[in-house]
Amino acid sequence: MSDKIFEHIETRAIHSGMNSTSRVKSIVPPVEVSTIFEHDEKGHLDGDYMYTRHNNPNRVALEHTIASLEKGKVAAAFSSGVAALSAVFQSAGKGSHILIPSDVYHGSRVILMEFADEWSIEYDHVDSSDLDAMESAIKPNTKLILIETPSNPKLIVTDVEKAVLVAKKHNITTCVDNTWPTPLNLNPIRFGADLVVHSTTKYLGGHSDLLGGVVVAAEETEQFDRIKKIQVVQGGVPSPRDCWLLSRSIRSFPYRMRGHNENAMEIAKVLDNHPNVETTFFPGLESHPNHEIAVSQMKGFGGMISFLVKGDAIDALKVVSSSQLISRATSLGGVESTWEHRASSEGEGSPTPPNLIRLSVGLEHIDDLKNDIIHALDSMN
Repeated sequence: MSDKIFEHIETRAIHSGMNSTSRVKSIVPPVEVSTIFEHDEKGHLDGDYMYTRHNNPNRVALEHTIASLEKGKVAAAFSSGVAALSAVFQSAGKGSHILIPSDVYHGSRVILMEFADEWSIEYDHVDSSDLDAMESAIKPNTKLILIETPSNPKLIVTDVEKAVLVAKKHNITTCVDNTWPTPLNLNPIRFGADLVVHSTTKYLGGHSDLLGGVVVAAEETEQFDRIKKIQVVQGGVPSPRDCWLLSRSIRSFPYRMRGHNENAMEIAKVLDNHPNVETTFFPGLESHPNHEIAVSQMKGFGGMISFLVKGDAIDALKVVSSSQLISRATSLGGVESTWEHRASSEGEGSPTPPNLIRLSVGLEHIDDLKNDIIHALDSMN
């Protein structure tokens, strides 16, 4: 097929990983469960499969597909999102300094809290939507800037293109966590980002039944080669079955994601107008302080919403316990709607407001979701 046929994300999601090597010409590639592969008569040759930790046909297909979705050159799949992000942090190198957002996924924060000293890495938090603050926080040894947009859990939006320009001025690598917006809504590489990371557990998997992560690179650089080495040598790779299942899920991803976008937009309006909601964090709302930036760089606003109830932690816990449809659970991006009292999930020392609820809007009928949320919020009265 020509590149023109692969122009659109729906086509790439279906066909970029479908080149099956099956002798019976299967349309859907099989699961290659073997951990070992026979060597050539001349011995192991460069590019040959050898051992599934090094490479596997299902992982190769998956990496090709996700690189295609993100418009990158290469990708490295991992056993989880934090494994992928850990590899990115380690690739910055000993003695380096990393900037991460002030409002950031709790797991990203914990990685550096627990292991930065062991890796001989320094780090600081900065409001990445404030480009002056970001530039002021740069040190001579800053090697990596992590961007989340929208951020987790307050959905702060960063202007990716402008943030990348600041980083490039100082010869710093940028990595965008694109888990929440997904490649349907945002392509960070298009705006100059060097690396993109995903928890593929979330929207790309989309069914709350697999664990995975991936790093996509705009170019095959020495830093990406280091990430690949960490992937192989440290062994944080996904199983062939999980790669196959994720590839299968990605084929419907663009259409699922549109449903998440549409439902979340409608639910954000309901929350924004409910008397028991103090603030709604969703970049699709015109009231969002970064709405214009979001419109300029996103094709849709995603399926995640956070909001503050007019009350305290007890009130927020009562709301999430009063739903008859939405499940109380952490994680996100499944076809089913879930929500949580985020501070409780993050645990002691959480910087998240005690009255914040984080909602992953699923693909249920919008009227059922609206009614359930209104019922739960009304329980505060």
